[in-house]
Amino acid sequence: MSALRKKFGDDYQVVTTSSSGSGFNQPPPEKKKKRQRFVDKNGRCNVQHGNLGGETSRYLSDLFTTLVDLKWRWNLFIFILTYTVAWLFMASMWWLIAYIRGDLNKAHNDKYTPCVANVYNFPSAFLFFIETEATIGYGYRYITDKCPEGIILFLFQSILGSIVDAFLIGCMFIKMSQPKKRAETLMFSEHAAISMRDGKLTLMFRVGNLRNSHMVSAQIRCKLLKSRQTPEGEFLPLDQLELDVGFSTGADQLFLVSPLTICHVIDTKSPFYDLSQRSMQTEQFEIVVILEGIVETTGMTCQARTSYTEDEVLWGHRFFPVISLEEGFFKVDYSQFHATFEVPTPPYSVKEQEEALLLSSPLMAPSLCNSGEKNSSLDCLETLEDNDSTTKLPTKLQKITGRDGLPKKLLRMSSTTSEMTYSFGDLPMKLQRISSVPGVSDDKQGGKASKISTEPISKSVADLPPKLQRLAGGGAGRMDGHLPPKLRKMNSDLTLKLKD
Repeated sequence: MSALRKKFGDDYQVVTTSSSGSGFNQPPPEKKKKRQRFVDKNGRCNVQHGNLGGETSRYLSDLFTTLVDLKWRWNLFIFILTYTVAWLFMASMWWLIAYIRGDLNKAHNDKYTPCVANVYNFPSAFLFFIETEATIGYGYRYITDKCPEGIILFLFQSILGSIVDAFLIGCMFIKMSQPKKRAETLMFSEHAAISMRDGKLTLMFRVGNLRNSHMVSAQIRCKLLKSRQTPEGEFLPLDQLELDVGFSTGADQLFLVSPLTICHVIDTKSPFYDLSQRSMQTEQFEIVVILEGIVETTGMTCQARTSYTEDEVLWGHRFFPVISLEEGFFKVDYSQFHATFEVPTPPYSVKEQEEALLLSSPLMAPSLCNSGEKNSSLDCLETLEDNDSTTKLPTKLQKITGRDGLPKKLLRMSSTTSEMTYSFGDLPMKLQRISSVPGVSDDKQGGKASKISTEPISKSVADLPPKLQRLAGGGAGRMDGHLPPKLRKMNSDLTLKLKD
């Protein structure tokens, strides 16, 4: 057996073959497809603009920005070419003036006054231009007062030279001072991790700053790039969704003096709400991370970018701690910056966990109803029906027993009536009639009380079930002691009228 090592990009694969030829009957190993990224790990966007047509003229309208965006080799080429052409053009103008005036033939005549002294040919004209443009001034070649056209050309040369210097030198200065290289010292972890933090499934990655100079007003954002299809059938390639990394709480504003772990809590509002360990093997998405801040030394805005594909998200992992306390300072160990370790993590999505929790604990629905202060009994009733009874009924029976067809106002009235019936249905009729008119005046109460039997109220309370008797205080006397003053007065007036 012989081992042949083949290189496929960054991946290496060992292929085993046999000298007898039997190994060639085996199917060749599949080549691992390279994941096409939208944003590289170094932050470069893999986007090329094509078929611009007539829109290319827009680049010339903003020529300065176009030159700054060019690569360094093109900038240097344009810089050298522009100065060379400008120098040759101006030198040719000085030579042309000397040629038209005949200064080239009379240069050695001491009695003749030329336009430019000691200019005999093109090289001497070129040297005169360089001495004038660079303000060297050797004093050997100079303009005389007998040449007005030379004076005009000298003024034009000064203005043109200042414009060319400002444009090209300014372009080179802006390109050198761009804060793109500052992003090289901003680090992102090679992988992202998903594990439990504070009892919630959380997506985490790490950022760090290698320089001692701080990033002022550092802010981080995350975008999820994922293709999807709308209910109308429209296909959206690379649809961008926002991942909340603490915008509502201010956690996206970073104090980046030491490595920080950025967290995205996976909940019902998260795009990863139905993402599980199994589904992540078939999903295709890319998480783009954007870190922005102001460079403290230059005051310019810097942006660093990276991305994580689905292959770079580790399920059930957590980052190693990198900060330790030394004598008088905190030490950051960047050798463990990218390191992770496995932790117990449920392989199910948040959606599956919530559904399993509701199915296994149907009695949790009342507690959910009681958790909200403004939840009505109708909402609790609907929650109980959805989580317990309705889920166990057939589909047709669920539609028959459902409340979707009733108006909301009627449902509220029925819920209020059911509450009152549940509250007073177990009491004797006498107490029900008394409790049903708490806001009526004394005259009307007396009229209705005349229809009640002459038995004392204490006897009716004694007829209550034991649990209700304990709630009522065990008897009429104890119950009257706990009643409000207004109701005690009504009971006393009612007792007097019954005696009369």
